[in-house]
Amino acid sequence: MFKPVDKNARRIKRHGRARMNIVGTALRPRLNVFRSNTGIYAQIINDEIHHTLVAASTLDLEIKGGNIEAAKAVGALIAKKALEQGIVKVVFDRGGYIYHGRVKALAEAAREAGLEF
Repeated sequence: MFKPVDKNARRIKRHGRARMNIVGTALRPRLNVFRSNTGIYAQIINDEIHHTLVAASTLDLEIKGGNIEAAKAVGALIAKKALEQGIVKVVFDRGGYIYHGRVKALAEAAREAGLEF
């Protein structure tokens, strides 16, 4: 029998499959993205020691909402904070989301601000 599965459960399953291959190290930490209806969140994580090194979100900004402009601002902010701590290279973890729209805008803004992935 067919079991309906919600959209977020499918995203979490995709994210789990991707996380088997994406690992953040001390040399190349992982840039993780979480997207909600009301905002967008980014973290740079060292998976070896299970520690968040840098975090940024729309909660930190004056721009509120989950639109593309807010995602660009969060991408630039996370890159600025990372460069202040000496983090230049990261591995991008899109969190099971399609690389489109807000996720793409955040990634491109982080690249333009100086992060390499």
